[in-house]
Amino acid sequence: MSNLAKTMDTIADLHKSHGVKQKGGKLYTQVVHRMEAFRRIHGTDFGLDTEILVNDGKKVVVKAIITDKDNRKVGAGMAEEIRGQGMVNTTSALENAETSAIGRALASLGLAGGEYASANELDAVERKTEALKEEPKPVEKPKIQFKDIPQKQITPEERRERHEEKIPDFDHWCQQKRTIGHLHAYFSEEESTLNEMKQHNVDLYKQAVHIFTKHEANLERKSNG
Repeated sequence: MSNLAKTMDTIADLHKSHGVKQKGGKLYTQVVHRMEAFRRIHGTDFGLDTEILVNDGKKVVVKAIITDKDNRKVGAGMAEEIRGQGMVNTTSALENAETSAIGRALASLGLAGGEYASANELDAVERKTEALKEEPKPVEKPKIQFKDIPQKQITPEERRERHEEKIPDFDHWCQQKRTIGHLHAYFSEEESTLNEMKQHNVDLYKQAVHIFTKHEANLERKSNG
């Protein structure tokens, strides 16, 4: 932790040069800039891990933990996002929660961006309030849960057609994942569909698994620089 004071000074300078003006006129240094400074000064002496505590379709809760080279926890933060109407809440609740949790973990080490709460959180107050107020709208294309379809109500041809439709769907959503953890969580969400494909259309199952492994390899390369 000997360089922590240096990191604080660096982030204080970033606050002046890269601070983003928030409501009320206060400046905030974004998590991405604080994280870059943290890694630039400390390298890999510290570990940063995030864990999804809740992801029930209505809200997302993520915990971030910073550990030192002896694997001792030296910082932590938690954040919550509400899934609701609108592009941000619908597609990026998990990513927003993770960023906020990391920001709070950094702040717990004294590496805040000007406020202990992250910019995501400051911006999210109004977003969360509106999401809770909004009435859910009808979903145009409900997610197919193959395990809930009685066998006598679907023919092999119909099942294969639905499985074929899922292949580009898998590829699209895998591309949206920004971390391996998010990709694994999505894989778990689709496990029942993948098992159904493995049982009835093994060739399509292999295509689906290839998509996941391909995107996993891409994310590993990015994380390794």
